[in-house]
Amino acid sequence: MIGFDILSHAGRAKDILAALARHGFSNLLNQMDLPAGIWQRLLPTPPAPHRAEERLRLAAEELGPAFVKLGQILSMRPDLLPHSYITELRKLQSQVQPLPFEEFRATLVTELEREPEEFFSEFNPVPAASASLAQVYFARLKEGGQPVAVKIQKPGVERSVQIDLDLAAWLAAQVHKHIDALRPFDLPAAIEEARQGMLRELDFRTEARNQEYFNALNPQPDQVFAPRVYPDLCTRRVLVMERIEGRPVSDPGLPADQCSALAGHGAQSLVRQILISGFFHADPHAGNVLVTPDGRLCFLDWGLAGHLTRRLRQALADFWVAAVEQDAERIVQIAADLAPANARPDLRAMEKEVTLALREELNFALGEPQLGRAMLRLLHIFGRNGIALSRDYSLMAKAVFSIEEVGRALDPEFDLRRHMPPILRELFRERANPRNLARRFREVLHEALLGLQDFPGELRRIVRRFEQENPTINLQHRGLERLDDSLRVAANRIALGVVVGSLIIGSSLLVTTRVGPTLFGYPALGIIGYIISALFGLYVILDIIRHRRHK
Repeated sequence: MIGFDILSHAGRAKDILAALARHGFSNLLNQMDLPAGIWQRLLPTPPAPHRAEERLRLAAEELGPAFVKLGQILSMRPDLLPHSYITELRKLQSQVQPLPFEEFRATLVTELEREPEEFFSEFNPVPAASASLAQVYFARLKEGGQPVAVKIQKPGVERSVQIDLDLAAWLAAQVHKHIDALRPFDLPAAIEEARQGMLRELDFRTEARNQEYFNALNPQPDQVFAPRVYPDLCTRRVLVMERIEGRPVSDPGLPADQCSALAGHGAQSLVRQILISGFFHADPHAGNVLVTPDGRLCFLDWGLAGHLTRRLRQALADFWVAAVEQDAERIVQIAADLAPANARPDLRAMEKEVTLALREELNFALGEPQLGRAMLRLLHIFGRNGIALSRDYSLMAKAVFSIEEVGRALDPEFDLRRHMPPILRELFRERANPRNLARRFREVLHEALLGLQDFPGELRRIVRRFEQENPTINLQHRGLERLDDSLRVAANRIALGVVVGSLIIGSSLLVTTRVGPTLFGYPALGIIGYIISALFGLYVILDIIRHRRHK
């Protein structure tokens, strides 16, 4: 957060904290080190009568565009949030009233560097859609006459979003610092990742490039497609693309067999995007998919896309096959292979959790298995056990979950498994292709030879360092702390035992001398020595008993 100061945004910070308090998060706020004059001035508010997941969603909707988007992005992080939170945050909607076109006209002129009339022969000033970050207008190009949709970013939204994101990052840091139970989830890192994603999404050129890239890779444009964009008219805050006439997947207006075929086309397209292209639409929910009059599916809103490397794609294919086969041991092994080097998960405990998740989410005997839901739950299990897989795996799980919902909206009997085998076979053929195997072998051999070539130089540098710096090696024993304590306790007891023995012997010698003064007819010093030795002896006995109970 460059140049961010909580005091300079105290007004907005107070609004955020007050909204969280109103929605029942006072206990959470009380555990954080908040600046004086903000939280202390907020009136205590009783918790709202809703589940925590619902209260979090309502608070995000009240706080506006940045927090709505933040919640939507976090709904794609099953490694951080339980499935109940994921499901609730997916309901986030920005309830915004459309603004008059006059407020957007200046942005359009600034970005295109000309008056709109020079580019559009028609421009309807009534917005066709209004969201938290932008509004969409229908127009017609002056050159060519094609009908287009013009997406214009709301004026000043980027600055307000950045302030809210900075405040969200500050809150996440406070939570991470003061609440031990949430520290393993590393919320500051998650918020920072979401922040970077949102800032990229505010640049409409990224969305334009994603749509162009998908259309270039798409092998079946007669079944699925993305709107064509007009790059010359696309800028950071303006996106001009083909206008798509279509119906929502919830009401396609087509016979059942055509709807079933459309569901299959959408599923195969997404699986191909993930496993073959390694580039996929990260949020293909029902609102982002249209059924066109010619019977095709159109994927809208490409602001967020996922990217998978070849290694991740191949591991994911194995992951899916193992999930369908209910092979929990194989799933845990794949996750462990992809985990960071410093991860130390309990694989046996994970295997039990994975087995239960597969039984509940992918039990084919009970019907309606949900691969996307199962993937979300498995990623949450991995995250709880310290295996933070690639962010794009989370996007993939969310995309699969969404496309299954779209598929069932079109076809109640939809089953993603039926559409996966052709794509999986294609991927496995690619993996087993002799040409690809030979290329991979050459790459490994080349890397090994380069390593051998560099080895003498690295060895010389190590020897030179020993010669010049006279390095020392520090050895530190670990795990000996308890032995240290035991030896110290034993030494103290032995010393006390020696003292007690000496007192008893000395007192006995004094008693036999009959030297005055006397007590009960015996020398007083001897009697006092016996009493002191008895007290010390009793202390040693009680100490031994106490330590045995704590073991």
